[in-house]
Amino acid sequence: MLSPAFILVRPQMGENIGAAARAMLNFGLDRMRIVDPRDGWPNPKAAAMASGAGRVLDHAGLFPDVARAVADCDFVFATTARPRELVKEVVTPERAMTMARALAAEGRKVAVLFGPERAGLENADLVHANAIVTVPVNPEFFSLNLGQAALLLAYEWGRQGAEVPASVLGLARTDLANREEVERLGDHFEDRLDQAGFFFPPTKAEGMRLNLRNMWGRLGLTRAEVQTLHGMLRQIAFRLNEQDKE
Repeated sequence: MLSPAFILVRPQMGENIGAAARAMLNFGLDRMRIVDPRDGWPNPKAAAMASGAGRVLDHAGLFPDVARAVADCDFVFATTARPRELVKEVVTPERAMTMARALAAEGRKVAVLFGPERAGLENADLVHANAIVTVPVNPEFFSLNLGQAALLLAYEWGRQGAEVPASVLGLARTDLANREEVERLGDHFEDRLDQAGFFFPPTKAEGMRLNLRNMWGRLGLTRAEVQTLHGMLRQIAFRLNEQDKE
């Protein structure tokens, strides 16, 4: 069973990266990815803080942005304590790791996004996620540092052990589309909608595009469904082009 990848998005302090690595290895997780770290990579402070979990850092993948960090993932969770404008399923760490284990048991690739220490994940990061993970903490003091957040999710993964539900998603013998395939579908839709003048007025275009990307991210499309939607767009474009010739 492939364990979840923990993706640290724009981490600011090497010590927190090292603390996250320790938390992961405590519970048998070793797949770390790092997106655009503030102080570059490798980071000696991260290595010092990892204290025995250096192998997690040694094999960590480095990515320039979230899209490329999740491109091969089938299902992505994002951790955030703040309510956002985007429509997403919100789950507890326990539920998230139950889902993750069931998906991993079916051979799916799962990832968890963790935001930068100061402000957390932005909406542009969250659109890449299928679901939000929120820890039920004190509403008057809800801030968790990166190491704590990683520890909570890693603990839930390890605690549940081999307790895998029979099924979480009924996939009818097909595969979930990975994030790169969903991104390409989003690009295709945006191109067609742009040609049709959908993104109007220009002042609202960016928000409209963001909402569409978020919608694709949370649908949990299969590869067959993605191909069907591509085919629909191509057929619509073909018919409209034929009508223009008449």
